[in-house]
Amino acid sequence: MSWEQTISGKIIYGPEAEVIEGYIVVEEGIIKEVHEKKTDSQVIIAPCFVNAHTHIGDSVCKDPVLGKSVGNYVERDLEQLVKPPDGLKHRILNSTAHNEIVESMEYAICDMNYTGTCAFADFREGGINGVNALKEALSSSDIEGKIFARPLNTGDSDKLVSELGELLATADGLGMSGASDVEIDILETAREQALTHGATFAIHSGESNRSDIDKALSLDPDILVHMTHAEEYDLKRVAENDIPIVVCPRSNFITGVGMAPITKMLDNGIKVAIGTDNVMLNSASMFSEMEILSKIFGIDDRQVFMMCTLMGATILGLENTGSILEGNKAKIMIINGSSNNLTGIRETVSGIVRRARPDDILSVMI
Repeated sequence: MSWEQTISGKIIYGPEAEVIEGYIVVEEGIIKEVHEKKTDSQVIIAPCFVNAHTHIGDSVCKDPVLGKSVGNYVERDLEQLVKPPDGLKHRILNSTAHNEIVESMEYAICDMNYTGTCAFADFREGGINGVNALKEALSSSDIEGKIFARPLNTGDSDKLVSELGELLATADGLGMSGASDVEIDILETAREQALTHGATFAIHSGESNRSDIDKALSLDPDILVHMTHAEEYDLKRVAENDIPIVVCPRSNFITGVGMAPITKMLDNGIKVAIGTDNVMLNSASMFSEMEILSKIFGIDDRQVFMMCTLMGATILGLENTGSILEGNKAKIMIINGSSNNLTGIRETVSGIVRRARPDDILSVMI
């Protein structure tokens, strides 16, 4: 006997996030039908979020010292917080037992589920042990996790190639630190191995300054992360090569590196998705990212919503995910449009983007 469910309400439908009234029919985890029909239901049926860049291993420490206090101000230092090999994050990861890291990642994954995320991409430090830890944490969850591994060997070239082969046999690709942190020959070897294995090559670039952007672009990456300090000519090169970018607004604020030129990215026709970055620094809630993108960056609300759903799915190669459409996977969240917080909103997408919270979610289907 097949399993079927019908859900009525306001539906954020299709690749353009159009709001319609009606109902959807879900059968065996697939959206079989979408019908327009007048309804009194205040439920909002929305696609789940895709968190396109995380580091969930560092969730073992969620309240780090962010920098040096100067009077009532804290000077932030990205290098001291997260840069390899000696940043706070890496010191914590290196001194924490495997089972503790796995448990902390399980909590982070549960939190993503609770806050409406159905898929995420993680830059997994720690070599093969790091990959295996995340696979273990994912084993009890229905959330889809893309694992972009990072090698430990940075010296002997033969050992590096061997480790990269081992990583790419089990991970979805490579997630490399920027060219200011890693020698270019190591990055070139990593890129070559990713191509050989048909795997994704993603790299941090332009986070604290633009000094590593040219080297990153020379690698022809599949995904660029941050590009906070990209100039217009950088973005034109990115657009010409059809390279997508994942930006992390809250993370950039908390590390003090600035605001990514997201509007210019979009104006250049670049595919842009959103990530929450280090769990050590921020929760994995995409609601918080949306509010900042709308209210601080001034980006159109529908565009914000699409960057947090469909664009993430597209960039990560997640098929039939990221929008409510016949034949797509039923990865949806049911939002209470009559909650104390959302009662009175007139524009459904804007209401969700600007003010919705995890406690407005009635249920998540992934």
